[in-house]
Amino acid sequence: MQTSSSQFETRAVHGGMTGVRASGSHVPVIDFSTTNPLGSVETGGLSYEELATGHDLGDGRSAVYQRLWQPGVARFEESLAGLEGTEGAVAFASGMAALAATLIAIASAGTPHVVAVRPLYGGTDHVLEGGLLGTRVTWTDAAGIAAAIEPDTGLVIVETPANPTLELLDLRKVADAAGDVPVLVDNTFATPVLQRPAEFGATLVLHSATKYLGGHGDVMGGVVAADRDWVERLRRVRALTGGLLHPMGAYLLHRGLRTLPVRVRAQQATAAVLAERLLAHPAVARVHYPGLPGQDPAGLIGRQLAGPGSIIALELAGGYDAAARFTESCELVTHAVSLGGVDSLVQHPASLTHRPVSGEAKPGAAVVRLSIGLEHVDDLTADLMAALDAAAELVGLVAPTEAEATA
Repeated sequence: MQTSSSQFETRAVHGGMTGVRASGSHVPVIDFSTTNPLGSVETGGLSYEELATGHDLGDGRSAVYQRLWQPGVARFEESLAGLEGTEGAVAFASGMAALAATLIAIASAGTPHVVAVRPLYGGTDHVLEGGLLGTRVTWTDAAGIAAAIEPDTGLVIVETPANPTLELLDLRKVADAAGDVPVLVDNTFATPVLQRPAEFGATLVLHSATKYLGGHGDVMGGVVAADRDWVERLRRVRALTGGLLHPMGAYLLHRGLRTLPVRVRAQQATAAVLAERLLAHPAVARVHYPGLPGQDPAGLIGRQLAGPGSIIALELAGGYDAAARFTESCELVTHAVSLGGVDSLVQHPASLTHRPVSGEAKPGAAVVRLSIGLEHVDDLTADLMAALDAAAELVGLVAPTEAEATA
């Protein structure tokens, strides 16, 4: 059985498995119960009180009701917390539900002001800009965090690598600038395989678990890893608002964590090769990828990040028309939102994930985002180069010869 000193890969495989073998099973059993026997009236009431106020399920207590506590969800949370190096984690039905719970927690505590650094995922940007959940936002860059903090600031929000153009932030400097204000880091792109923000001063680590943690495009979820106090706060919000992850989703996400290191590293290796190859095509004005020369000026890879990841953003030389033609011409790579799965995806952020983002912060019309999967690098190269040829032809650029493209 894994211990806290086990290597990362061992923790990924064995995390959250305590008691599974002792129950006579090799893999976790999925419990779909929506309600549970209570025992006596007194113990049932105490169980409800403990769970509704964010505490763990006590020995001999009833789980009461699925909205309050669910064993499969708890296993996934335990495993993810072990990988992020936090005291606990709280899982939700989606990444946006996880973010919403966090914003509700700070607003209800009388600290509704958020300092946020763009770029962020478009959904995060939209909910902050709109103030739907009772928060208000000050947008700044990393250098302006300290100056933007006010007496009622409850949270600093950053994402690194950032969606969609992969800007990197020094998390130690962010945490220092935030001072006593909690820092939330969206770690969806990096995953705990490549970056563990709590080690650099982050208070909360957010994942759209739909992406790499699940890894197969067949389950939706979100999770926040944090210390014990924040875990209890978020559980209380979840219990009241009903954002719990479904038991089947918890099973799939827990299973996804067990192969996460292998998938992330294989996808990253392919992305690094593709980023270099795509640079040479005349339809490409710029490749955004932290592993390329000059794109990690602070030297964060190797210090904060274990690697550059497997997301690539391209800026097409022909603007929106070239970006649209490229996206629509991919065949092996699927034109679809989301990322982090075993198959490669391409999308146009300004039209989709970042469509609600205000003009000055919206990604450029020439930008497309690639999520690199587990296909063979040569097959992906052929598909992407053919799509770039189509984009080049549309806007009158000269496409490379076949010999140049395969050199």
